[in-house]
Amino acid sequence: MEKIPTIKEIAKRLKVSPSTVSRALHGHPSIGLVTTMRVNKVASELNYERNQTAVFFKQRKTLTIGVIVPDFSDAFFSSALSGIEDYASKRNYNVFIGQSLENPDKEKRILETMKTHRLDGIIISISKNTTNYEVFEQLKKYNIPVVFFDRIPGMEDIHYSACNLQSGMLQAIDCLIEKGHRSIGLINGPSQLAASKERLDAYKQGLDKYQIAVNTDLIVSSDLSSAQNTYAMRRLLSLADKPTAIITFNDYVARDAIKLLKNYNLAPNHDISFVSFANSPIWSFMDSAPMASIEQFPQKQGIKAAEILFKIIDDRISEASLTPVFYHAVFDSSMVSHRGRTNV
Repeated sequence: MEKIPTIKEIAKRLKVSPSTVSRALHGHPSIGLVTTMRVNKVASELNYERNQTAVFFKQRKTLTIGVIVPDFSDAFFSSALSGIEDYASKRNYNVFIGQSLENPDKEKRILETMKTHRLDGIIISISKNTTNYEVFEQLKKYNIPVVFFDRIPGMEDIHYSACNLQSGMLQAIDCLIEKGHRSIGLINGPSQLAASKERLDAYKQGLDKYQIAVNTDLIVSSDLSSAQNTYAMRRLLSLADKPTAIITFNDYVARDAIKLLKNYNLAPNHDISFVSFANSPIWSFMDSAPMASIEQFPQKQGIKAAEILFKIIDDRISEASLTPVFYHAVFDSSMVSHRGRTNV
């Protein structure tokens, strides 16, 4: 096995100290031009490569960030990842990626691994089942900044990039009311998700605008699994007064709901109209799409989360900010028609 050349070996050949070699390799002004040229020549002959780990330690950075999402296969999160990775690449950073698969224990293990490797920062969209935020408090103690996006925990003093779901929900209610709907159902997500509460609050606000009383029978929740999505839809279809329109937590919930609707020999957007969240590209491959979907700009969220993280990293390295500053970015969601995907 070929021996890896070291600074000591270069120093031995040139009969100088290892510190002299180190300074010469770094172009230190205290080392003369001739010595610097000799050191670089021998280093080149030996195919010497700098010990990047030692360099990182000295610079107090690893040039690597971590990103954790619930599921790589979800078009929303893959789009966000693309934005994050592209931005990090422009900063000459590597990206360590993990997926929680909606498992809080797996999410915690990934975070612990990233902490152990002292990554420069972490961007995360938490799992739908995450309720314990202790690990994020621990990361603060290790001076590893965390930026949340899309799925934001109920914590104070955090950095995040998110979408204002209220604007899209209110647009959906307006559109459905204009089309004559007065019985509008909601298939929401898990109650512990802040995004579920935001959808529900906006849904009630939208109905209140038209002086429509909230019927709790029309509000059902799902853990976002296909089985639960189907069960939630079945509950709505079992009502004596079925909703004439349904707003779903996301496109995958809508997909499962529409599939069940067809089993009842009912036509989507004819017998029951649908509006979903996320505006996923999956609809271009489906024969039945909701009448509209609410755009949440995942790539934009990802890029902004990366911008925030690098702002924190830059501030930390330059010690520009001695007082804690918490960065937030919120984009308005917007309803998009599936008739040519133009704004409704």
